[in-house]
Amino acid sequence: MTINKILAFDALTCALMAIVLALSAGALAPLLSLPRDLLFYAGCVLFPIAIFMAVLARQDRPWAAGVWLVIAGNAAWGLASLAVLLLTAPNMLGAGFLVAQALVVAVLALAEFKAVGRPAAGMA
Repeated sequence: MTINKILAFDALTCALMAIVLALSAGALAPLLSLPRDLLFYAGCVLFPIAIFMAVLARQDRPWAAGVWLVIAGNAAWGLASLAVLLLTAPNMLGAGFLVAQALVVAVLALAEFKAVGRPAAGMA
């Protein structure tokens, strides 16, 4: 899979998570036993990130520094999710939510990392 396709998929999943978190924080907070503001602001932060990834994905040769920024950001998001797990008191559903989305983001970061090293990645 090309870096462009991976970035496009990452942008789509990021935008979907942004919508879910920002618009449903009030309903999700008691369901997951996570702070409403944390969910809401995490969703708000994801909107510009999704746009950034979408812009990179649309480039014929994605900006290399931008791709590395996405990879680093995904790694940081995964680690932050695990930190939230340890620093808050989510219920089992909330813990599962945090772990699942951390794993998805980690898989995306790994796919992007592997794609960067490919000669056909065509990054500028």
